[in-house]
Amino acid sequence: MAGQRGESALRPLLTWRRVFARMRAVLRNGITTFVVLSFTLWLMPGVRSTDVVDTMGLVVLVAVVGAVLRPLLLFGVIALGGWGAMLLGVAAQVIVMAVALELDPSKRLSGWPTVGVAALLAVVCAAIFDWMIDSGTEDTFQNEATRLMRGIRRRQARQAGGRIFELRRPRPGTDPGLLIVQLDGVSEPVLRWAVRAGNLPTIGRWLRSGTHTMRGWHTGLPSTTPAAQAGILHGAARQIPAFRWFEKDTGRLMVSNRPRDAAVIEQRLSDGQGLLRDDGVSIGNAFSGDAKIALLTVSHAALPGRSARGWAAFMASPFGFTRALVLGIGEVFAELHQARLQRRRDLHPRVSRSGAFLALRPASILLRDVNVSLIAEQMARGAPAVYCDLVDYDEVAHHAGPARPESLRQLESLDQMLGVLERLGQEAARDYRIVVLSDHGQSQGATFRQRHGETLDEAVERFSAPDPADAPSVPAEEEATREPEFPQPPVAPVLVVSSGNLALIYFTRHPGRLDRARIDATYPKLIGGLAGHPGIGLVVVHEGDGPVAYGPAGSHRLTDGTVTGQDPLLPYGPQARTDLLRHQETAHVGDLVVISALDPLTSEVSAFEELVGSHGGLGGWQTEGMLVHPADWQITQGDLNGPDAVHRQLIDWLELLDLRAPAPLPASSPALDPSPASSPALDSSPASSPALDPSAALDPSPASSPELDSSPASSPALDPSAALDPSAVARRRG
Repeated sequence: MAGQRGESALRPLLTWRRVFARMRAVLRNGITTFVVLSFTLWLMPGVRSTDVVDTMGLVVLVAVVGAVLRPLLLFGVIALGGWGAMLLGVAAQVIVMAVALELDPSKRLSGWPTVGVAALLAVVCAAIFDWMIDSGTEDTFQNEATRLMRGIRRRQARQAGGRIFELRRPRPGTDPGLLIVQLDGVSEPVLRWAVRAGNLPTIGRWLRSGTHTMRGWHTGLPSTTPAAQAGILHGAARQIPAFRWFEKDTGRLMVSNRPRDAAVIEQRLSDGQGLLRDDGVSIGNAFSGDAKIALLTVSHAALPGRSARGWAAFMASPFGFTRALVLGIGEVFAELHQARLQRRRDLHPRVSRSGAFLALRPASILLRDVNVSLIAEQMARGAPAVYCDLVDYDEVAHHAGPARPESLRQLESLDQMLGVLERLGQEAARDYRIVVLSDHGQSQGATFRQRHGETLDEAVERFSAPDPADAPSVPAEEEATREPEFPQPPVAPVLVVSSGNLALIYFTRHPGRLDRARIDATYPKLIGGLAGHPGIGLVVVHEGDGPVAYGPAGSHRLTDGTVTGQDPLLPYGPQARTDLLRHQETAHVGDLVVISALDPLTSEVSAFEELVGSHGGLGGWQTEGMLVHPADWQITQGDLNGPDAVHRQLIDWLELLDLRAPAPLPASSPALDPSPASSPALDSSPASSPALDPSAALDPSPASSPELDSSPASSPALDPSAALDPSAVARRRG
C-alpha cells in the first residue's frame, strides 16, 4: 500500500509534459550560465584559460553551489525581512557565483577581489541575457511567481493535514475572490486609445472577447491619488482638499505622501468599514482601506516583514530583485536618451528630466515587480480581496507627458503585468475576478512658470505686498523624502500650496476661513489681480451667501448658479460647478482656491509645479478615470461621480461575491457624509463636457466603438529618494 502511495505521488512528476518542461528549464539555465560565464571570463584580465570543457564543469559547479546555498540564503532573507531581506537578496546571487568561481578546479581566477568583481559581472550579464531570451516578456518572472504560489499552497496543505511530500500541482480554487489593480494616472481616453491601437493585448483581449467592459468615471476635485484612495478605500474623499494642505488649527503643512502625515490622515478616514475590512490586503497604496494586511502602504510606513514570503522570494531570486535592479539601470539610460531626443527635436511642452527623476524610473520598476510578487503570495494564500496600486505610467507621464511614447510604453508594461496576474490566477487558492481602475488621469501643458515667467507664489506676492508670500520649496511629489521639521519654521503670512494646476492659498495669521470682505480689507489687490492674470482661470472665495468663482471677465455663484458677465466655469465643463461646490465643503480647504487657465484649443493646463503632465485640479483629462470590470457585473451607482461612488460600487461587487457581509450604517456627522445628498445645492450632471476632449482623433466616446464598451453608461469625455527604496516610491502619490 505504501508503495502504491509512493507511485501515485511520483506519477505527476513523470508525465511527459512535466519531464519535457523540466529538461527544457535545465537546458536553458545551463546554456545561460555557460554563455554568461564564458563572456565574464573573456572580459576578466589575466584569465589563463577559457577551455570549453572547464567552463562546462564550472556550469555544473554553479548549479551545485546554488542548490546548496540558495535555500540557506532564502532562509536568511525570510529571517531578516524588510531592509535586511533587500540587502541579503542583492548579495545572494553574487555569493553563489563567487563561491562557485572560488571552488573552480581550474583556478582561472584568484583572489577574492577579482572573484567578487567577476561574480557581480556574471550576475548582471545573466539578468540581461535572460531578458533578451524572453524577448522582453515577463516569462521568467512569472515562472518564479508560479513556484512561489505552489510552494505556499503545498505548505498550507501540509499544515491542514495533507501529504508531507506532494508533487501534484495544487488545483485552482473555486471560491470567488476579487483582485483590484489600480493603474495610477491612466485616463479613460488614453486607455481607450491604446486599446484601439492594439498596444494593450491583455486588456484588449478582455474587451474584445466580451469578458470585460470599460467605462469612465468622473474623479471630481481634487483629482489626485490621496483624495481618490480616501474615497475608493474609505468612502471619505472629502477629508482630502489637495495633495498637500495647511491646517490653521495646528499650524502644520500636511503632505499626504509623507508616512507620518499619512498615518494621521488615515486615522481621520477610518471608521472600521473600509473597502478591505473583511480580511482584505492593501499593497502599494496611500491608505489601507482597513485591510488586515497592509504591505508597502504609505500610512503604515514599513517594509514587509518576515511573514511576507513574496517579499523574501522576490529578493532572493535571480529573476526577482537582481533582475529588476539591472533592468532598472537600463531604464536610467533609456531616460537619458529619451530626454535628449526631446531636446534635439525641440518638443514642447517639456521639463527637465534629470536629477531625482533618474532614480525614480528604476525604483518604479522595482516597486511594480515586488508588488506583483506580493499579489501572487496573497492570491496563493486565498485573500478574499486585494487592492494594489501600480505607479509606473503616472511617474513617467509627469515628466514626459501623458500621451508621449515613453509613457505609453510604461502602460504597455503594465498591461503585460495584468497578463501575468491573469495567468497566475490558475495557481491561486480562489477564483479571482479582476477589476482594473485608475484614480485620476493627467493633463498636459507647459508649466505656469514657463508660460508666464513667474511662479504662482511670485504672482501672489506682487498682489499681497507688503506681506510676503511663500510656497513649499519642492514639488509635491518630492515631499516624501523630507520629514517635517519639529518645531516647524515660521510660516509666511500668505502661504501658497500647489498640487498640479490646483493651488490653495492660506492667510496664516488669521484663524478660520476668511471671506472676501476680510481678504479685501487686508489685500485689496489680491483677488482681482489673480482673477485677471492670463494664467489663472478660476479664483474661488467665500462670500456672505456662499462661494463664488471669479474669472477674467465674470463670476459664478456656486450655490445657485448665478452668472455675472462671462461664465468662468464654461471651459471646464458642466460638472465644474458640482466639483467646486463639493470641494468647498472639504476639510481644511484654502481661503482661496486657484485653478490655472485651460487652453480651449488643446485642453492644456499649466501646472503650478514643474511637471509637463499634471493632475489635481480641473481641465483636460485629469478628472477622467477609467474602470474595466467583468461584463456580467452591473453598475449600481449611477454615473460613478466621484471616488466615494466607486467605493460604494466596489462594495456592491464584494457583496455580490459574498465577500462582504452588509454592515449597519454607522452614525456619522454631516461633515463626513460622502453622499451628494448631503448638499442639496449640488447639481450632479450626468455627462461630462465634450469640450474636455482635446483631440477628435482620440474620440473617447463609447458610441464610436461599441465593441469596447457594453456598459449601460459611459463617460464621454511617491518618492525619488534612493533608487532602491520601494517604500519611498510607494509614497510618491500625485
